Amino acid sequence: TQIFNWVRTMQLLDAELGKEYVIKNVNTDDKELNSFLFSLGCYKGEKITVISRRKSGCVVVIKDARYNLDNLLSNAIEI
Repeated sequence: TQIFNWVRTMQLLDAELGKEYVIKNVNTDDKELNSFLFSLGCYKGEKITVISRRKSGCVVVIKDARYNLDNLLSNAIEI
């Protein structure tokens, strides 16, 4: 018998408000963008919570700090 371990991922913009998620991946080929997100503490394995949504993006909490991420950055983050 084989057991498959399916990992369901979704984009940060699809997150439920107030629920804590773990970052599965940051999908960007832009080194500068990757470096910026890493400096915020936004990298694989880190916990992230979306606390509000705006037309242009969302407000998240990473390591007890709040950040406003635009839609481009939010779309790059898989949870």
